[in-house]
Amino acid sequence: MTHDIAGEARRRRTFAVISHPDAGKSTLTEALALHAKAITNAGAVHGKGDRRGVTSDWLEMERERGISITSAALQFTIGDTVINLLDTPGHADFSEDTYRVLSAVDSAVMLLDAAKGLEPQTLKLFDVCRYRGIPVLTFINKWDRPGLDPIELCEELTQRINLTPMPLTWPVGIAGDFKGVVDLSAGTMIKYQRTAGGATAAGEQHLDAAEAEADAGQAWQDALDESELVVAEDGEFDVDRYLDGSATPVLFGAAVLNFGVKQLLDQLVELAPRPEPRPDVNDQPRPLDAPFSAFVFKVQTGMDPAHRDQVAFARVCSGRFERGMTVTNATTGRPFATKYVQQVFGQQRSTMDEAYPGDVIGLVNATALRVGDTLYEGKPKVKFPGLPSFAPAHFAVARPRDLGRAKQFRKGVDQLESEGVVQVLRSDRRGEGVPIFAAVGPMQFEVASHRLDVEFGVGVELERLPYRTVRLLTNREHRKTIEASRRGEVLTRSDGADLALFADEIALGTLQRQHPDLAVEHLVAGTD
Repeated sequence: MTHDIAGEARRRRTFAVISHPDAGKSTLTEALALHAKAITNAGAVHGKGDRRGVTSDWLEMERERGISITSAALQFTIGDTVINLLDTPGHADFSEDTYRVLSAVDSAVMLLDAAKGLEPQTLKLFDVCRYRGIPVLTFINKWDRPGLDPIELCEELTQRINLTPMPLTWPVGIAGDFKGVVDLSAGTMIKYQRTAGGATAAGEQHLDAAEAEADAGQAWQDALDESELVVAEDGEFDVDRYLDGSATPVLFGAAVLNFGVKQLLDQLVELAPRPEPRPDVNDQPRPLDAPFSAFVFKVQTGMDPAHRDQVAFARVCSGRFERGMTVTNATTGRPFATKYVQQVFGQQRSTMDEAYPGDVIGLVNATALRVGDTLYEGKPKVKFPGLPSFAPAHFAVARPRDLGRAKQFRKGVDQLESEGVVQVLRSDRRGEGVPIFAAVGPMQFEVASHRLDVEFGVGVELERLPYRTVRLLTNREHRKTIEASRRGEVLTRSDGADLALFADEIALGTLQRQHPDLAVEHLVAGTD
């Protein structure tokens, strides 16, 4: 039986939502699933009252704090299009997880808070998108609340990140007095009808120009005038400029009320890029119709508390995946049986029998897989570029409170390390049984401690270490020099990298003056 792999790939849209914390990312993710009829009721981040929590935030800590601290995968269909939507952590402490997700998508939705515009974490994530050549579509959220002028928000895109705004919709009414949006391609107004708590899809009324003016008055004319100004400033829509990353389509809405979300989903289906051949480690694009290949971008344990199984999320890059096939792990050279494969919708899962380029598959009980592994079928060997580790900025010695739980502690630490929840460093001086947790942000320590306690029954004590400057040691002969000086410490990561840790730049500078040949390197752009 032949399969139209290229045709199936064209049906796929694989994208992530990126934003600063509290911009409404998980709420938007939920609203997109609602409008695609993948769910019947949209949740709220805190799940207060009669409204449940969001599908993509399923960890206990996420529900308690109202933030996303782990990425989540949602797959659903709309018409003939298969959507692979990856929700990402908004908090800067979990930017390493977000970076991994961005390696697995073909485009991104950049979510802005109407009252705050471009915020620091959004800027960092946009830089990653630009570096990776990922096209960005912009959704300006929370127009139901007081906020900035829409022209001012568009000017921010141009002035701060050199991204030309190309509005597709424009708000009728100032922020906080949301009357609807102008559909610029049709010249009509879309008026939204509120639903109870925004838990169900908002109704829409489409008004022609005369009806819109009668309904919204001067706000309609103001919206037309403002949008014309932006379009006249090089803002006319051009799909090629979107795809090459020089411009961004812009839409306005309010995700919590499901206003403007249908228009965003329609544009993603229409405009978002389809999967393309992905370069391997030799920079050779692998054809979509080549035999099956995929790479693991996330490993997660504890999605099903009853079983505490481990799921490896893999992005399919080529070929047709069929459940039960035996593939090879390029890292180890060992076979991997795919008997248990699931389609993931937040915490909910169902058996997946086949997948095509662009899809995200969940490989269950995948204890042999780690982030960055490549899976492939047949010969020759296929390997995609690995995912870099971010430069850690916080360090802590981890010890079990109950030494009688040492075995469970080691198992838990190995699990967290394989998932990338924290980096785990070790040294001969401290001993194998005394791991050091290394994190981009301190909240990662909280997640690690919480999961060791809940999932492995091990309470831990964390002793913070006074290091804030880290370098890559490129000559192991200099390990003794650093440690003999008592100005720093050298620890080894699981990938074999030796990291030299110092209290601050002054301590490092002093040692370098004493030993000019000291072979250490900066960790470039947050990664090594």
